[in-house]
Amino acid sequence: MNREDAFGLLTQYTTKEGLIKHALAVEACMREYAKRFGEDEEEWGAVGLIHDFDYERYPDLSDHPFKGAEILRSMNTKEQWVRAILGHGDHTGVERDTKMAQTLYACDELTGFVVAVALVRPSRKLADLMVKSVKKKLKDKAFAAKVSREDIEKGAAELGIPLEEHIEFVIEAMKKVSDSIGL
Repeated sequence: MNREDAFGLLTQYTTKEGLIKHALAVEACMREYAKRFGEDEEEWGAVGLIHDFDYERYPDLSDHPFKGAEILRSMNTKEQWVRAILGHGDHTGVERDTKMAQTLYACDELTGFVVAVALVRPSRKLADLMVKSVKKKLKDKAFAAKVSREDIEKGAAELGIPLEEHIEFVIEAMKKVSDSIGL
């Protein structure tokens, strides 16, 4: 599955602009981490792009990402991709036993949180977003309350990257697609 195929799958199942922007943000982060880890940028980007493709149709955690995994397996998608996608939610019980799976988990919640922080900035842009602003908002439990701070911290720890460095990396990766994600 190349990027065009992955984007086609995403948009076949997803119409909500916010979910598509989230997929684009995660894709950007996955691509940048693939470069950093010496992995296949196209594959990692595709996994980031499709990790939530089933969410709009199957938002209940008893279905997501399980329904997506069934669909991907029926398309003969690489099992490593399917397991990474299953592993992006703790509720699945699927171990994150590859760097791809760990990276997807680490980027998923954080990208959403970074977007939320950027949107409350006066500029509403990533261009002037600082790590310290994100860290400050992480301490405010009322801000973006549905975002799991525990998952963000665990994701960075599983990657073996200090949280501050991970936040900076994600911000920089997302800046590369800031026009596409409206920031």
